[in-house]
Amino acid sequence: MIEVILEDDRWKAVGLEALAGPAAREALAVTGRPPEGFEIALMGCDDTRIAALNRDFRGKPAPTNVLSWPVSDTPPTGGGTLGDIAIAFETCTREAAETGISVQDHVTHLLIHGILHLLGYDHISDDEAEEMEALEIKALANLGISNPY
Repeated sequence: MIEVILEDDRWKAVGLEALAGPAAREALAVTGRPPEGFEIALMGCDDTRIAALNRDFRGKPAPTNVLSWPVSDTPPTGGGTLGDIAIAFETCTREAAETGISVQDHVTHLLIHGILHLLGYDHISDDEAEEMEALEIKALANLGISNPY
């Protein structure tokens, strides 16, 4: 379901590979999709790498926590390739420390967030943000993780 590429070995200590599957299953489930048959590539990288990706793809030359690239504007509903996600180690661990939550819980939230983007959800308008946050909260609750908002 998820191919994990670790460009930064520090992700091993966080357990990125173990977090990815449950996060993906819950993100799919809360959107009414079957939790199998989908493919996602996930890259665990550092801030330098994600800053370059952010610059190249979004015109923002700064690190961010997670980026996603959907394969299509119309995501498949019953299986198929959804796209790619990149997640940055330093930004994620700093944000977790600043908010007083575990790195694993924060990373799980960001993975769900990124997968929802692959599924066509966004947070540009207030209504879109409310819908996306509600799905995130539900998926996290299903995993025993408190509301991050």
